[in-house]
Amino acid sequence: MGAVGLVLGGALSVQFGSAVAALLFPRTGVAGAVTLRLTIGALLMLAVCRPRLRGHGRGDWVAVVAFGLALAGMNSIFYQAIERIPLGPAVTLEVLGPLALSVVTARRLAAWCWAGLALAGVALLGQGGFDRLDPVGAGLALAAGALWAAYIVCSARVGGRFPRADGLALALAVAALVTLPIGLVGSGGRLWHPAVLGLGTGLALLASVLPYTLELLALRRLPTATFAVLMSLGPAIAALAGWLVLGQALHPVEVLAIGLVIAASIGAVRAGAPAAAPPPAGPGAEGAALVSAAAAPPPAPR
Repeated sequence: MGAVGLVLGGALSVQFGSAVAALLFPRTGVAGAVTLRLTIGALLMLAVCRPRLRGHGRGDWVAVVAFGLALAGMNSIFYQAIERIPLGPAVTLEVLGPLALSVVTARRLAAWCWAGLALAGVALLGQGGFDRLDPVGAGLALAAGALWAAYIVCSARVGGRFPRADGLALALAVAALVTLPIGLVGSGGRLWHPAVLGLGTGLALLASVLPYTLELLALRRLPTATFAVLMSLGPAIAALAGWLVLGQALHPVEVLAIGLVIAASIGAVRAGAPAAAPPPAGPGAEGAALVSAAAAPPPAPR
């Protein structure tokens, strides 16, 4: 599989994983779905990566804990959002967080122009009816986007401190420890039902392990700016997953709004990317899409 195929495969895996999470909500609740994804994902990543625990300083562990808290918060709030609004619009609103980060750090007029296009897309999305989307769900998606931006910054720091995907595996373990008590209180014995565990394992593979692996391979072959452009297609892929898996049809106005936000994301990435970005040297994960435009050099994956 080529590098472009790896990126698109990872994006498809993440968004269809979110659709699987929505199927779990009636059985486990949102907290239970988050717990299953992060706990099973952490166990799988720890087993594969076997990160070394010795030899790290206090600053390394502070970075891992911050990364894990960002992971836990981002996933928990985003899943609360997609319980209330369709997947495509939710990801469209969420991506404004990384987009804002890329615009602010780019410090170029062109990036601000692209930000204006994104705001036009959001305004157009509202024409389809934010009341139809549920204002609370829309607000949660925006909050998840803010945490996605924090996730990107934390990921860049962890990627520079830990080899391979070790930092990501440890951060997932932190996120799992944070969300596990909440999931157990909210869902209890329902989490141990064989069907639920099967769906949870599929969710962890689709939304965590598989995309992280594919993106890590792709980031070794692609410039980070090219990677970011491809990852900007996330809202469109999310809309497709919502339609195919959850039967969430979109109004034509909403489709146009999603297209504007995607164009703005791609434009902001291209406006903020350096002329020749060096390849990143850390683990991949969902959110690295806009790191090349958002983080100071050398760029690091999410």
